[in-house]
Amino acid sequence: MKNYVIILASGTGSRCGSDIPKQFIKIAGKTIFEHTIGIFEGLKEIDEIIVVITPEYKHFAQELIIKNSYKKISKLLNGGSTRKESSYIGVFSIEDSEANVLIHDCARPFLSEQIIKNCINALEKYDAVDVAIPSSDTIIKVKGNIIESIPERKYLKRSQTPQCFKLSTIKKAHELSKNDNSCTDDCSMVVKYGLGEVYVVEGDSKNIKITYPEDVYLADRLFQLP
Repeated sequence: MKNYVIILASGTGSRCGSDIPKQFIKIAGKTIFEHTIGIFEGLKEIDEIIVVITPEYKHFAQELIIKNSYKKISKLLNGGSTRKESSYIGVFSIEDSEANVLIHDCARPFLSEQIIKNCINALEKYDAVDVAIPSSDTIIKVKGNIIESIPERKYLKRSQTPQCFKLSTIKKAHELSKNDNSCTDDCSMVVKYGLGEVYVVEGDSKNIKITYPEDVYLADRLFQLP
């Protein structure tokens, strides 16, 4: 069974305070796009990479692909107006009857090879896999500015990516949630529509998502670590 990676790179980066989408910001001499693609490009377990890109920057992405001689990128697709729409575009571009699909945020350039391998191994038993780390903070549920409840922290984790699925499962999830915009990510669709258990692979605190200007500073420092 083939292992596909869908890289979601169609965000605008508005919260990052940059004039260009955050995936094209340079850190440690390379764009975030290059750092993230390079993780999967060099991993023998990965068969194909599908990139879903901001349409206005498709030409720039093509130049980076040619410059780096990436061999595993099979499709460069125009993204949608939401994360969910971009995920849908990537998922339904795969024509296999069944496959393993790893959906990853381009803005997470510190993903480890071990997490990827653990996800692929988990897909041998489960139809859906998430990556998460324990919450170091107490999480509160509020209504307005008033605390309604404080869930026990031992039951809470912070979700990361990749989120991984059997192709048939994630296609079904998208079909069922076509008119439902309440789901914030792909695993939440599987859970909401009862399409099976979602197994959780241990993530890594370094697997940060670059969202705000201070994240760019932190990422630059992380790349300097041995």
